[in-house]
Amino acid sequence: MKGELSDRYRQFHEDREKHADFVYVPERVPLFVEAIGGPGMAVLDLGCRAGALSQHFLAGNEVTGVDVDENALGHAADRGLRTVWGDVEEPLPFEDGSFDAVVVGEILEHVRFPDEVISEIARVLKPDGVVVGSVPNAFRLKNRVKFLFGRSPENNPMHLRMYSPAAIRQELAPLGDATVTPVGGRLARLGPRLFGNALVFVVRRGQSRESSASAVSRSPSSIPTDGS
Repeated sequence: MKGELSDRYRQFHEDREKHADFVYVPERVPLFVEAIGGPGMAVLDLGCRAGALSQHFLAGNEVTGVDVDENALGHAADRGLRTVWGDVEEPLPFEDGSFDAVVVGEILEHVRFPDEVISEIARVLKPDGVVVGSVPNAFRLKNRVKFLFGRSPENNPMHLRMYSPAAIRQELAPLGDATVTPVGGRLARLGPRLFGNALVFVVRRGQSRESSASAVSRSPSSIPTDGS
C-alpha cells in the first residue's frame, strides 16, 4: 500500500510539474518559521515531500521529515533532513513526547481519518510543544463562485475534505486552541478570509488562543480570524 501511494504521489507531482523546489503559498513560510522558533528544536515535518518548506526552519534545528513519496525524500535528505519513508495515517515510529514542534503543511485535507493523525501528533509532541500547519482555504470567494455556477470548487483528486477556519479549529481541538490565519493570493489584502489561498494554524500546548495569537505575525495579508 505504501509503495502504491508513493508512486501515485510521485506521478501526481510530475503531472502538475511540482518540482522539488515548489512551495505552495510561500506566504506561509515566515509564519511557520516564527511558530517553530529555535535553535535547538526537535521538529517533525509530516508530509515534508522534498523539503522545500522544511529547509526554511532547518538552520539550528533537528528536522525529521516523514513522507510517503519515497522519491521526494531523496531531495529532502540532500537538504539535510533526517528522512523516514512512511504513511502519516499509520502509527508514527517515534517515542512519546519526542518533538518540540510538529509541522502539518497541507496534509489534513489528504487523509481519511484526520482524528487519528491528530492523536498521533499529540502523542509525539512534548507537553509544551507547538503544532503549526496549513490547509487550503476551501471556502474562499473564488471557490464559492465556482459552486454557484455549478462547477466543483475542488480540482485536486488527492483532497478528501474541505476546511473553513471554524472547521479546522474544531478538527484541532484535541491539541488545544488554534489560531487560524488566512494567507496567500493576490487579493488577500482586500479580505484574507475571502481571498486567502491557505489557512495557517498554530496550536501551542498549554496556551489559550489569545496567547498563541501573540506569536503569529500580523501583516496585512496575515490576520487571525474567528470567522467560519
